[in-house]
Amino acid sequence: MVYLIVLVASFLLGSVPWGLVISRVFYGKDLREEGSGNIGTTNAIRSMGKVGGYAVFVLDFGKGLLSGFVAVWVATALGLDEAGVKIATAVAFFGCVYGHVFSPWLGFKGGKGIAAAIGCLFVTFGWLGAVIEIAIFAALVPTTKYVSVGSIAAAGSCPFLALWLLWGNWPAVLLCAVAGFTVVWAHRGNIERLRAGTERRVGEKKAA
Repeated sequence: MVYLIVLVASFLLGSVPWGLVISRVFYGKDLREEGSGNIGTTNAIRSMGKVGGYAVFVLDFGKGLLSGFVAVWVATALGLDEAGVKIATAVAFFGCVYGHVFSPWLGFKGGKGIAAAIGCLFVTFGWLGAVIEIAIFAALVPTTKYVSVGSIAAAGSCPFLALWLLWGNWPAVLLCAVAGFTVVWAHRGNIERLRAGTERRVGEKKAA
C-alpha cells in the first residue's frame, strides 16, 4: 500500500507538463508546435528563450525532487525500515519518470524525463549519485556539442549507479534501471538523428 501511494503521487507529480503550461500561460504558444515539439528544457530554451526554458527546467527538476521527498515522508510516516524507504524513493523515481514521459494530460505523451529524473535522484541516489549524473551530462554536452548525447549517457549510467549505490536492494535497483532505460528510449528519435548526422548541435540554427 505504501508503494502504491508513492507510485500514484509521483506519477501525478511527474505528469504535470510544465513546458506546456509555461508556453501557453506566459508566451501564448503551444510548445508542442514549436521546434522539435518536445515539452522539455532544450526545446523550451530554443522556443521561448533562456527565461522560459530555465523556468521549465526548474519546475521539472522540482517535481522530481518533490516526488522523492514525498516518498521519504510517506514511507517514514507509515513505518518502513531503511531498506523500505529506499525502495519507496526508487518507486518515486520510476513513477515520476513515467508520469513525465507518458503524461495522461497529453494523451500519454510527454517529455524525455532528464530534469525530473535528476531532481528525484537527489533523493533516491543521494547527492553523490545525482552529482555524478550531472557531471556526465555536463562533460559530454560541451565536448560533443549535442545535448542529447549528454542526456542519453546520463540516463544510461543510471542502472550502473543503482548497482553501486543500492547494492543488495534489488527491487530499488530494478526500478531505477527500468526508469533509466525508459529515459534512453524516450530519446530514440535523437539516437536516430545522431546516427543519420542530422541531430542539431548546441547553438546550431534550425535549417529552413
